[in-house]
Amino acid sequence: MDDPKDNYRLYMENAREMLDTADENFAHRRYRTACNRAYYGMFYAASALLFSKGKSYGKHSAVLAAFRQDFVKTGEFDKKWSDDYRLVMDSRHTADYALQDDVEKEDAAEVIAKAKAFVEEVKEWLLKRDLL
Repeated sequence: MDDPKDNYRLYMENAREMLDTADENFAHRRYRTACNRAYYGMFYAASALLFSKGKSYGKHSAVLAAFRQDFVKTGEFDKKWSDDYRLVMDSRHTADYALQDDVEKEDAAEVIAKAKAFVEEVKEWLLKRDLL
């Protein structure tokens, strides 16, 4: 990619696609998959932020830790976003691995709403810095 902004666009396009897929799954009452896709929307958006610092991680816990270190502790993002990320990440983990636990419609709706808000917040941050 010749234009550095292409990387940010790609991350954010993937984030948007994951959120769209979360909505589709929610509409079909596939709440587990909806939570999974909502989480990945946040994961891609957080990865875009980390890219701005020259960092890239494949491990989910590393993305959250780096987001907290590089954006929450510095005051660039409110702690609320870290808390929301953790809640959505935990929800994805439950949806993917705790098969005996049901994912309720209300919980999935909350996860999707938090993921959408996070992605929008990241988009605004990137736009303010002319990275998108």
